[in-house]
Amino acid sequence: MRVLNRTAGRLSRHRRGPLAGLAVLLLGLLISGSLYTALAPAQADNQPSETDQVAQGKELFLASCAFCHGKNGEGMPTVREGYQVGPSLVGVGAAAVDFQVGTGRMPMASPGAQAPRKPVAFNDEETAALAAYVASLAPGPAIPNESDYSIEGLSDEEREEAISRGGQIFLTNCTACHNFNGRGGAMPRGGYAPNLHGVEGKYIFEALLTGPQAMPNFSNGNLSPDEKRDVIAYLGSIQDTPEYAGFTLGGLGPVSEGMFAWLAGIGSLVGAAIWIASHTTRSKKSKVNA
Repeated sequence: MRVLNRTAGRLSRHRRGPLAGLAVLLLGLLISGSLYTALAPAQADNQPSETDQVAQGKELFLASCAFCHGKNGEGMPTVREGYQVGPSLVGVGAAAVDFQVGTGRMPMASPGAQAPRKPVAFNDEETAALAAYVASLAPGPAIPNESDYSIEGLSDEEREEAISRGGQIFLTNCTACHNFNGRGGAMPRGGYAPNLHGVEGKYIFEALLTGPQAMPNFSNGNLSPDEKRDVIAYLGSIQDTPEYAGFTLGGLGPVSEGMFAWLAGIGSLVGAAIWIASHTTRSKKSKVNA
């Protein structure tokens, strides 16, 4: 009993030591921190908030876009050489910005009849910030999700049906400008319909949704998201299909094919006729008057 009492006394004296409380406190903090790290939900601290993203987009807009589109995206009504310097961006939505900036069409060095695709000037984060700022000006079309324009997950039969429907829609609404093979074509006043081969599905969906340059706007009321997806599926199918016909002349349509027929086909026939005439045996006898 005396031994137990002496041991308890020594432990009691150690607990009353000056470092005992600090050790207990540190141990408690260590246990609490470990439990919080293991059990607390993950926080997306590295993702900027929507407010911060809009603020970043506004700074980029003022530095790179406001000269043509105005400080508040209201547009510049001045017309130079027949072209508007910068249209209003109020209500165009994030999809229009993602298409124009994501394909390098914007910013433009100077206004013109066509905004060609070129290397992008902004990275993905900056493009998203610009889109968020323009979307904050007024409601407009949002950037589509991959599920909106992808046929992944469909069965083989459903894919064939989607491609067939997309072909009918494309041939009815798009071939006048992009021709039947999607290779593009000339437009009035110096514009042109771009080549659609190799264009990402997201950008085709956004172009249908927002109608860039001279292209008409196919809103979801005119062309449903599924129908837009079907058009994209059709364009993908014609790019993957081998050219069994051989020399396709670039798939530019009846004008190039007709010109080839006239120059190569009829031209070769005329050349053959001339060759035959030049190598025909002629009589050297003079004609005798009757």
